[in-house]
Order: sequence, then structure tokens, then C-alpha cells
Amino acid sequence: MANTIMVVDDEKRLVSLLESYLDQEGFRVVKASNGREALFLARQEKPDLIVLDIMMPEMDGYEFMRLHRKERNTPIILLTAKVEDDDKVIGLELGADDYVTKPFRPRELLARIRAVLRRIGETEPTADVLRSADITLDREGHTVKIGDEYVDLTPSEFDLLATLMSAPGRTFSRLDLLDRIQGTAYEGYERTIDVHIKNLRAKIEPDTRSPRYIKTVYGVGYRFARE
Repeated sequence: MANTIMVVDDEKRLVSLLESYLDQEGFRVVKASNGREALFLARQEKPDLIVLDIMMPEMDGYEFMRLHRKERNTPIILLTAKVEDDDKVIGLELGADDYVTKPFRPRELLARIRAVLRRIGETEPTADVLRSADITLDREGHTVKIGDEYVDLTPSEFDLLATLMSAPGRTFSRLDLLDRIQGTAYEGYERTIDVHIKNLRAKIEPDTRSPRYIKTVYGVGYRFARE
């Protein structure tokens, strides 16, 4: 069964282009022109991935993400014409998995879409259940518990935690982690990892100022603390 991609953008020509391109690549495409329409459509269609513009009328991409994340953890790739790093960071902090800056080539977006879908759907050769300290991560059930409490993570946060927990004490560089969660390491996107780690710590650490689980290895990357 074909994966459903929801494209949310108020530029009709761009949406039409992406619909045609993705359709040729075997995806089922649903469309929305603003965040409000996208919220309704997402509840109906339950897309496998959302390609989301930031600047739109009625409801922008940021507000859509805030509301949608309360209901589902659908992977999201942002489309942004903005070049300021802060704008991209805001999107990542709200739970976006990746971003593409306009103008872009459809082939680049397609590669990102396939990478995100691949890492979500692929089976891991490692243990289905990882346990370290008081955290339990279930790959098959896609759940994380701290003690007896479940924690909701975005797909990128889940994959980052799974990677780190798979080898406690091992230091992963930012490029290593990017490659694990995106399938391809883009050097210019290393800051993406820092934002995801910040979000992940906010959800699992008792004190983000003094992390217990995810340690920073300055100048290198991150590691999961040994018990």
C-alpha cells in the first residue's frame, strides 16, 4: 500500500508540482493550503508524513505543528523560504524531523521523504527492547517508559534515544547521529541534532541543567551514560 504524503502550502503551483512528482514516485498525495485545513485533513487521512510550509494564511506551519503534535507524532518535513537559523530551530523545537529551504529541487525533497520513511519503517537488527538506568525503550511498540511513566517522543527523538541507548558509553558525533535518523549526513544540518537533543532532554531528564542520561562530549557529540 502506498504511503500517504500530505503537502501543506498556499503556493498552488508548487503543490501541483509536488503532487505530480510524488505521484509518479508511487506516493498517495493529499493537499491543504493552510494549517487549519491541514488539521482537519490530517485527522481524516492520517498521513504517513507531512511536507509543511511555514508561512501560510489563516494558520501558519508553527501553529499547525503545536496543535497536531498534541494528537499525533506524524513525521514532518518543513518547507521554508526563510534563511535565518532561528526560524529553522523553532520548527525543530516544535518537533519537525527535517527541513528543506526554498527554492529546492524535488529530487532533494524526495530523498528526504524516503530517508524519514525508511528509518521509521525499517527493522533494526538490534534488541527490540533496550533498558538502561530506569529507561525502557521498546522498538516494536515504539514506546519509551521512565520508571512506570510513558513518555511521548517524536520519531526523530525516539530514533536518537534508541541509537544512544544501543551503546551506553559510546560517543556518537553529530554527523553519526544525523546519518542514523536521516539516512544521509548533511554537514550543514549538524545543528539539527543539538535541537533534537535539547527537546529529548526536556522530556526525559530530571534536570536538564545537569543531564543524567544524555551526556555532552564537547567538541565531539553525545553519549548515553553508563549505569
